[in-house]
Amino acid sequence: MNFCVKLGMLPRRLCVEGTKTRARRAADCRRVRRASTSCPAAQGTAFPSGACQDSVGGLRTFTMEQSTDRRPRGLQRGHRAALAGRQPNGAAGAGGTAQRSTTFFSSAVRAEVTALACTLPQDSGRPLSRWSSAELAQRVKDSRIASSISAATIRRWLQEERIKPWQYRYWQKPTDPQFLEKATVVLRLYEKAADLARQREIIVCADEKTCMQALTVTGGVQAAGPRRSLRLGCRYKRHGILNLFAALLVHSGATMARCFERKRFLEFQSFLQMIFGGLWCQGVRVVHLILDNGPTHAPKQIPAWIESLPLPFEVRVHWLPINASWLDQVEIVFSPLQRKALTPNHFHDRQELSDRVLNFFEERNKHARPIRWSYTAADLRRHMEKPLRACA
Repeated sequence: MNFCVKLGMLPRRLCVEGTKTRARRAADCRRVRRASTSCPAAQGTAFPSGACQDSVGGLRTFTMEQSTDRRPRGLQRGHRAALAGRQPNGAAGAGGTAQRSTTFFSSAVRAEVTALACTLPQDSGRPLSRWSSAELAQRVKDSRIASSISAATIRRWLQEERIKPWQYRYWQKPTDPQFLEKATVVLRLYEKAADLARQREIIVCADEKTCMQALTVTGGVQAAGPRRSLRLGCRYKRHGILNLFAALLVHSGATMARCFERKRFLEFQSFLQMIFGGLWCQGVRVVHLILDNGPTHAPKQIPAWIESLPLPFEVRVHWLPINASWLDQVEIVFSPLQRKALTPNHFHDRQELSDRVLNFFEERNKHARPIRWSYTAADLRRHMEKPLRACA
């Protein structure tokens, strides 16, 4: 199929192709097709390759054959370059000009780059905390593993190997020699929470969120508006801190909270007395109390103190392993508290902060649901049986 491009003084409607309607474009195509039939292609006049000259209505025209090759232009150029006897992105052939060369890396180079990505930058004398693709490329060139390599190539290799040295995550090896035994007891209690509740045995997780600051922001907080997010001043005034003691009833998801100015065993005793005298413990036989080993809980004093209380039920304290507060379900409640009630932080005094926190838990108890805890004791045992990969 041929199409004609007119040169010179063309009507505007023929120049602004994007504004034509379908009917006008069709009429223009018919007019151009008729003009192209009289093209003297064999007159020997020098025109661009595939073009010929004609005169229609006093206007100079030339026609150009439309390529039927539907491949991308890069492939077309490569095909034409191959027919001309040279590489598409390589060095020129006989009589050609020099072009950009394509570098091919051996499997040994790729293996060395992958091994380098699996080391720390300090091992190579780099003052970095973790590798990036650009830093790896520079290191490869400095160590003469390869004379030239791009960061994109290294990133593609590492992506295929599923290696991301620029990312990091925290992990911890268990330090408690009785970690498996203590954690298994707690996880089995979580699994049987609903059944134990029917047998009048409840599970209570207790912990504290410390150092909640009462800050007054200069200028206050401005509500969000159209094309504007919530605004908060960058200057503030301190009004002290509060410490939150909270407990979670595992089988129902209900919470109980109280704020104190200090965090000592004395405040924790007062909080436990509030739990033991509340509705949760009415008519129960056993209270399973899950605590961590923090100094506020006084692991050496609390058993004797609980025994001295005239309680109509039995209290069994289950201690979490050392550095395993992630097993305490009440910690999950602190996250939405921080996100929804305490951020941004704008309170005129500690009383307003305390009211906000307690009202948050009161509102949460209206729609309390048990936490969907899926990590079981079998999962823990299976995980502990795997060999731990220690850092060299």
